[in-house]
Amino acid sequence: MAQGTPVWVDIQATEGDVLRLMQQHQIRRLPVIENHRLVGMISEADLATHLGVHKVAQYTDRIYSALPSL
Repeated sequence: MAQGTPVWVDIQATEGDVLRLMQQHQIRRLPVIENHRLVGMISEADLATHLGVHKVAQYTDRIYSALPSL
């Protein structure tokens, strides 16, 4: 069962906004919203495909080295 406040990003968000939210909330998928409607989903695979090796390494280090949230 999902708990807490949903985390999402506006379609106009920057690459930095996306990475910050995904790292801060330790999430692997991020819904993309435009005009209060779901228009897409950003996943780890998207990051791996579109970001440089250094940024992907930072993301995975922060996500997978963090303590699990309950």
